[in-house]
Amino acid sequence: MKLLASIRDYVDAQVHPSVQTDALTSARHRAFIAPRLLGSLAALATLPAYLAMRGVPSLLEVAVFAWLIAPILTAYFLSRTGKFESAHVLSSLALTGLVTMVAAKTGGIGSFAAIWFVIVPLEAALSASRRVVAVASTLVLAAAALLVLCGAYDLLPAPAEHSQAALAALGVISASLYATGLALGAESLARTSFWLLYAEEDRYRLLACNMTDVIARHGRNGTVLFISPAAEAMFGATAAELKGHGLFDRVHVADRPAYLTALSDASAQGEEHPVEFRVRRDDADGTVRFIWIEMRCRPLGHAVGETVTLGAREVVAVMRDVTARKIQEQSVEEARREAERANDAKGRFLATMSHELRTPLNAIIGFSDMLVNEKEMRLDGARRREYAQLINDSGNHLLAVVNGILDMSKLDTGEFDIRPEPFGLAGAIGNCCDLLALKAREAGIELSMHVSETLPEIVADKRALKQILLNLLSNAIKFTDAGGRVKVTAEVEGTMIAIAVADTGIGIGAEDLPRIGSPFFQARGSYDRRHDGTGLGLSIVKGLASLHGGDVAIDSRLGEGTRITVRLPLDCERARSETIQSNIIRHADGFAAVLTEETMPVKKSA
Repeated sequence: MKLLASIRDYVDAQVHPSVQTDALTSARHRAFIAPRLLGSLAALATLPAYLAMRGVPSLLEVAVFAWLIAPILTAYFLSRTGKFESAHVLSSLALTGLVTMVAAKTGGIGSFAAIWFVIVPLEAALSASRRVVAVASTLVLAAAALLVLCGAYDLLPAPAEHSQAALAALGVISASLYATGLALGAESLARTSFWLLYAEEDRYRLLACNMTDVIARHGRNGTVLFISPAAEAMFGATAAELKGHGLFDRVHVADRPAYLTALSDASAQGEEHPVEFRVRRDDADGTVRFIWIEMRCRPLGHAVGETVTLGAREVVAVMRDVTARKIQEQSVEEARREAERANDAKGRFLATMSHELRTPLNAIIGFSDMLVNEKEMRLDGARRREYAQLINDSGNHLLAVVNGILDMSKLDTGEFDIRPEPFGLAGAIGNCCDLLALKAREAGIELSMHVSETLPEIVADKRALKQILLNLLSNAIKFTDAGGRVKVTAEVEGTMIAIAVADTGIGIGAEDLPRIGSPFFQARGSYDRRHDGTGLGLSIVKGLASLHGGDVAIDSRLGEGTRITVRLPLDCERARSETIQSNIIRHADGFAAVLTEETMPVKKSA
């Protein structure tokens, strides 16, 4: 056993380093080197015994024993170069030459050695190369043809009659033994290939059974032909339940088109296609939920020479649970949107503050400058008291505007609370006009109010109404040139009060009317670069009017002026309660209709 182990280790050491990492190729190299080394050495070892029994050898016998060195040289060539096919060609050439030489001396094509011509292609078959087999067959046929021609022209010596039977038996026995060795070598290579293939399949099977990703093979119509055992942990179902259309039945209805499209494109186009979809998962506690799956599918390779039409190829898919990543992405996206909303709210707050605080501050500064320069202005006591009252009113309004700006966030989120109270509308409109009268006079604009003193009291938020009027009047004065007019009117329309602010300013184009009232959109400012603003005034007006149950209508033509009408209920509390009751009744009627439809007996057809 130690001797065999030593011989095996020696042969393994002769294998070229370039193929030692490939088990099958190194086995082929060992199968080539070992018999040639051992056979040639064994034949050379019998030379002394042969000489002792035979005596002085003939020239042919000396040539045969000398030729036995050729297999050792071819084994050495393969060991040093690693050129397997070239070594086989040299071996076929050496064996064909030896057989040809012996046959030529012992009767030509009818020699006992001619049977060895059959061995040469069989030996070349172990190379697993068509080229080597073709070269070996060509050499054998050429040698056989040469012997036939030489025999036909009597160019070969006549064989000894007394030794033909013994030599024929020797040739058959030796060829059979050599063929047996080739068969054993072929069987050894086949066994090695089988075990290597089995080991590779076992590794793939072990990998498929232990990896967390699911591997599936789909047919041409998307059916599951094979799915790895990891699917049971991912989908909460056995592999048998997922085969066929079992996996497709678990895919979310909205994601089924994307699922089938990815499989179809991978089969038809021959390219990898990724897709994400939702799949129903049955948990161990009986709950059912949907998880996100990322699937990468690509066409399955086919055997060499096998023709497969596009669209008919099978598809292999790798699936991974990406639910955690999807949840994180949604959280990040929601956080980003929340940050954008907060940033927008901050911008709107700053813009609104700069826009809304300007008017009362200008009024306070203007009236205070007049009081400081009362000697130059020649103000009497009544005028000083009037200016002081206006400053006081402007300060109070400034405080109210600050409070209104702080309520902007509540208005955006629908949490702004209005405080309705009964008050006279004419007095409220008059106070707003008085606050902006000085600004109108300085701009050369005629500000007039046409409001009947007999207007009824309304129930509304007085602070919000003043905010509405001041915004409308401020915008009208801003976008009206000197010499223009701004008129405020109010009239009763059934259960509504219509307050209109009309000006003869620059107007608004028809294409911009639908966008009026959107935050930061300033249509009139875009026509006349002398005027700027944030565009928040009218959006605040619309929001406050909506909270009261009213609406805003805009009528304008470019270059002819603008008329903005705010319609509010005379009693906003009653209007809001009636709206809520009507909504409740409408939803209740709809719910009752649904119940009636579901519980109504179905009439069977005859």
